[in-house]
Amino acid sequence: MHQRVRLAILTVLSETQECKFSTLRDELKLTDGNLNRHLRVLEQASLLQVVKGYEGRRPTTWLRLTRQGRAALRAEIAALEQLVSRVRDASTAHLNNDTDAP
Repeated sequence: MHQRVRLAILTVLSETQECKFSTLRDELKLTDGNLNRHLRVLEQASLLQVVKGYEGRRPTTWLRLTRQGRAALRAEIAALEQLVSRVRDASTAHLNNDTDAP
């Protein structure tokens, strides 16, 4: 997962059992086409499942995070936490070095 939008999609889907396409689109402020492109990539990677059906007479698309999607999200979060930790450690080291300078 290299894109923030895809990380955001997985994050939103992790918060619920399933989410309507329109809800996800509105929450992430994406166009239909942009969201569709990201969803295709994530679906091809087996990170989410797309379920099409009807709500009354209206065609509706629901999205669900797969087990692989949950695992990928956890791994991505762990990697990001390590990066943040490195930045914080480096910032602290630089601050300490700056105060030691004459």
